[in-house]
Amino acid sequence: MEPTQKLVHTQPGTKMTDDEFQLYLKQIQHLAENEFDEMQKEVEVTNTFPKEFFRLAIDNDLYRFALPLKYGGFGLNCHQIFQVQERFSRGPGGMRMHLHYAADLNWRIMNEFGQPELKAEVMPKLQDKSIFTCFALTEETGGTGADLHTSAVRDGDDFILNGEKTLISHTDCSDAAYVFAVTDPDKPGPERLTAFYVPVDTSGYEIVPMPHMMGCRGAGHAGLRFTNMRVNKRFQLGEEGDGLHVAIASLSISRAHIAVSNLGMSQRFLEMAIARAKDRVTFGKPLAKRQAIQQMIADMGTHIFALRCMLTDLAEQYDRGEDIEEKAAMCKLFSIDTVKLVSDYCFEIFGGIGYFEDNPYGPVERMYRDCRAMWLEEGPRTVQRLTASRKLIADNGIIK
Repeated sequence: MEPTQKLVHTQPGTKMTDDEFQLYLKQIQHLAENEFDEMQKEVEVTNTFPKEFFRLAIDNDLYRFALPLKYGGFGLNCHQIFQVQERFSRGPGGMRMHLHYAADLNWRIMNEFGQPELKAEVMPKLQDKSIFTCFALTEETGGTGADLHTSAVRDGDDFILNGEKTLISHTDCSDAAYVFAVTDPDKPGPERLTAFYVPVDTSGYEIVPMPHMMGCRGAGHAGLRFTNMRVNKRFQLGEEGDGLHVAIASLSISRAHIAVSNLGMSQRFLEMAIARAKDRVTFGKPLAKRQAIQQMIADMGTHIFALRCMLTDLAEQYDRGEDIEEKAAMCKLFSIDTVKLVSDYCFEIFGGIGYFEDNPYGPVERMYRDCRAMWLEEGPRTVQRLTASRKLIADNGIIK
């Protein structure tokens, strides 16, 4: 395995040229399929990221590439950001989750909803992981919307937070958490919640371990417990009572990022399946010459092509400043169906050797486990259908 060569030398805060961008895509794909894949062998056992991962991510600008220019980014549009994510999503699932978050929720919430002084303090530190956050919304006793139970009671210029969160990613490497809590239980659902930026060294902040996951090992999944945690109002995100809006606005584009992750994994599954089908000979004929296998490959490619077209359309709409909540839900919904079909067909084409960890064609077994997390990340298919249906009904079925 050749060490990844840093091909791109764009200065932070300087727009990346088209030629630099194409080299950068190759750089990130090579990194994902080589150094990251090799590191993951240990992570599968320890469930802990090696420090070398963070250094490589910093050296390859994976904490800065999606940032706005003024904060050290490269001036990439949404479609270009998606292309970078597709490349690193070909690598290990836990690392993909970490980098997907870095490219989106980690900075976007602060950029859009942080108070000016807090924003000026935090945003410049996101480009090299001097600050990294986690997104603390989901609760075991509620859902991920207005039915939350974590409370934030006003006490002068502070809020006192009590409650618990579950299934929170990146808790092991975060410096702060975006926390959603009930500030006024008597108000209607959408107005009950407020969002906060909470440093992890705040008194009363506790990480609660959880069992290892099926896949996406190393993603730092844990629970959080807040006990009389005092948070000053300067850490409030948006207005009091805007918490649900902050969450929904943030999750809309993030769901599209999930779909991009599924695209990256599906594309690699297809390439591995074709390579195997060309090599595997039975009864004097390669599998790729058999019509049953050709039918599978055609279906895999069709789903991947359709998903890529959907995401390109969404990215263009997002860059125009238009609402993408409906299409983001559709993209995530279709992407789950895509990666399910593609991974199942890939597994079937590989046969028995696809069930083993060490595979000369690539990490089929690990990716098969990793991609199952996508059924659940930021809402299952049922939630995506509900989200998409609201606007479809309101617009009488017209999709703009």
